[in-house]
Amino acid sequence: MIFRGWIVHAVNTSLVVALGFSIALTAQARSAETNTCESLARLKLPNTKITFAEVVPPGKFPLSPKSVSGPPAGPPYEIVRNALDHLPTICRIVASIRPTSDSDIHIEVWMPLSGWNGKFEGVGNGGWAGELPFSYLGMFAAVRDGYATAATDTGHLGNAGDASFAAGHPERVVDFGYRAVHEMTLKAKVIVATFYGKPTARTYWDGCSTGGKQGLTEAQRYPLDYDGIVAGAPANYWTHLMAGDVWSAQATHSTPASDIPESKYALIHKAALSACDALDGIKDGVINDPPRCHFDPGVLLCKDGEQDGCLTAPQVDAARKIYSGAKKPRTRQQIYPGLEPGSEMQWGAMAGGPEPPIVASYFKYLVFKNAAWDFRTLNFDQDIALSDKLNGDVLNATDPDLRAFIGHGGKLLLYHGWADGLIAPQNTVNYYHSVVARLGRGKIENSVRLFMIPGEQHCGGGDGPHQFDEIAALDSWVESGKPPERIVAEHRHGSTVDETRPLCPYPQVAKYTGKGDTNDAGNFVCAMPAITGEVSQKDFF
Repeated sequence: MIFRGWIVHAVNTSLVVALGFSIALTAQARSAETNTCESLARLKLPNTKITFAEVVPPGKFPLSPKSVSGPPAGPPYEIVRNALDHLPTICRIVASIRPTSDSDIHIEVWMPLSGWNGKFEGVGNGGWAGELPFSYLGMFAAVRDGYATAATDTGHLGNAGDASFAAGHPERVVDFGYRAVHEMTLKAKVIVATFYGKPTARTYWDGCSTGGKQGLTEAQRYPLDYDGIVAGAPANYWTHLMAGDVWSAQATHSTPASDIPESKYALIHKAALSACDALDGIKDGVINDPPRCHFDPGVLLCKDGEQDGCLTAPQVDAARKIYSGAKKPRTRQQIYPGLEPGSEMQWGAMAGGPEPPIVASYFKYLVFKNAAWDFRTLNFDQDIALSDKLNGDVLNATDPDLRAFIGHGGKLLLYHGWADGLIAPQNTVNYYHSVVARLGRGKIENSVRLFMIPGEQHCGGGDGPHQFDEIAALDSWVESGKPPERIVAEHRHGSTVDETRPLCPYPQVAKYTGKGDTNDAGNFVCAMPAITGEVSQKDFF
């Protein structure tokens, strides 16, 4: 069974024009009779060519093993194939959108032939996108739940770990940065309305990582596109995230002695849990509130030379750098937050290999225009400003002014796993704080909620309960107007639920009542964390 929680992402003249176009075409669709799937091949949309419009019966979805691979490109073929074999009968639309002469944005729209709930769900990407099958699991979950759904490759074909598409193609960078998802959304809404003979009642976005960034981009740039947005582990501070992950890679590659063997990640993880697991009064293999954890990997320092059960001095220094996050060496100004205690089992993604692919590719093709660039040469005092200047306006989604999105009733559900080893969870906390500072807590408490997930790794996985139906929570919020006060998450061992725990709206945390099974969410309440000398009220508000 596929769980949504497991699946892996400004009002201006262009918005007004796009909105007018969408309203006009939706009105056209509303007046039309319900169309057959095949007839949609003749649907005329601006800058768009529909290349495939057919009914796909269960078990007949075409997918080759070459279409899907493992990280960072996407989920394994077997998992996607199994999901698609259980896909209900759909009308599948494949189209290409060309808003500029250098654009070639591919989209897919899936619509259930029966049981449509009247709503639409856009599904996000991972990494540099480029692969529509990366989004198939999310699209499957949407159709399974009765939604019409759509996804895009963001305007290029390629591996999600490769940014070489950007070389000599600035318009394709814009497509990846924000235009492709908006174009997909406009066109998909019209396709859905034309097929069913009526417009969608609600429109939602669901994405994690790059998909989380895409959701925030929509809320900030095109606030009327969606009624509700789920943005998980958002890579929204893209230019600084890239620098932050290079920092981790440099920490373990500055010298051969700095390298932390993969076998020692578990050692550091175990020591972090030993130091902080029980801070919440429960020893369950999860750090409930990592900002309260002050773990120093120096406790693992070898006393008699390098051994399996300890860290050398250079390895301790590397681990400390990963926890501290990227800083400018001269001013000590924080560039990007560090990873949290509990994240160690995912350190290999950025710090373990010869180079971090998604990140190195960014600097090679979008900053230095040099395919031979070496990540070890990044200058944190000088190069970050260049990165921001070249790409910040296109790739970042850090604007805290969500008034237009909130003003039309939009709801934003943010979430992030505290054990994420790819995108620092504090970055999402920082963005939430920026929205509070910009708009005031009173204006956002019914429209923006952040849920931090203890023990969850990047967009899923990990030791803590993290599987939850984020779209069901969002839909209930949008329909009722009542924000979620807690969301119950599950942890599964195989097909068996072995633990549940409430996810609490930040800054609240789950606290055990002192009675009953600690694996049962019913025995926990959401409450403010204890205020200590190290953690003050200002850290939360």
